[in-house]
Amino acid sequence: MELLTPLETLCRLILRARELEAQVPAQDPDDDADNVDDLDDEGDQALSTLEDELNSGVEEEIQATLDDLADDQLAETLALAWVGRGTYDASEWDDAFAEASELDPDERLDELLDMPLLAGHLEAGLAAFDFSCDGIGQTD
Repeated sequence: MELLTPLETLCRLILRARELEAQVPAQDPDDDADNVDDLDDEGDQALSTLEDELNSGVEEEIQATLDDLADDQLAETLALAWVGRGTYDASEWDDAFAEASELDPDERLDELLDMPLLAGHLEAGLAAFDFSCDGIGQTD
């Protein structure tokens, strides 16, 4: 299989999707203040070091990257995610691509943006066809 979408673009999409998936919305300290499990020794709201304000720039970059893809590239990206998720097997690529191509571009976009674990699914989809992001975008 030969990719229609540049591997660098898919790898950048995977990287940004990983960043988005790693974000944990910070909890409003006024919410659920009576929950004693969230209080520190002084009775103040405990802060989690994993909490981070959602970075809407990452989501906007993912949206822009997907918007910049041609229709066949967007269908390919969705089909790769489906293969990586296990909806289709790699041997069923033609069927996956055909189904993704039949969807309206907005439906393809919505499905990708709403897909939990998009980064992992895309990475697994690429791996099913012996593509890898190893070394892509890294400087020596």
